[in-house]
Amino acid sequence: MKTILAVDDSGSLRQMLSFSLKAAGYGVIEAVDGEDGLKKAKQQKVDLVLTDQNMPGMDGLTLIKALRGMANYKSVPILMLTTESGDDIKAMGRAAGANGWLVKPFDPARLTEVVKKLIG
Repeated sequence: MKTILAVDDSGSLRQMLSFSLKAAGYGVIEAVDGEDGLKKAKQQKVDLVLTDQNMPGMDGLTLIKALRGMANYKSVPILMLTTESGDDIKAMGRAAGANGWLVKPFDPARLTEVVKKLIG
């Protein structure tokens, strides 16, 4: 089973992500912010990271940069799931190493479709 790390400071959003992704056959590890996400990524390698941008402590861009600096996360797909959809923040996400972008509120079918394209 492929595993996804879902990083978001909203408990209800993490629940919705976890429910949708588990229903599609993926394992899900939840993290409450970037620092927690980085800690969990170090403990267990995952197949895809899904992260919010705006979180207390470490934000999504900082998390992505930190993960891309780790040898075993250089090629792991990373998606941003955030309320921000401006071209400038998307460019910053791409520069940090994000592979894609989904805007909240998310459509579970679209989320699953994008995840399947990236990790099968």
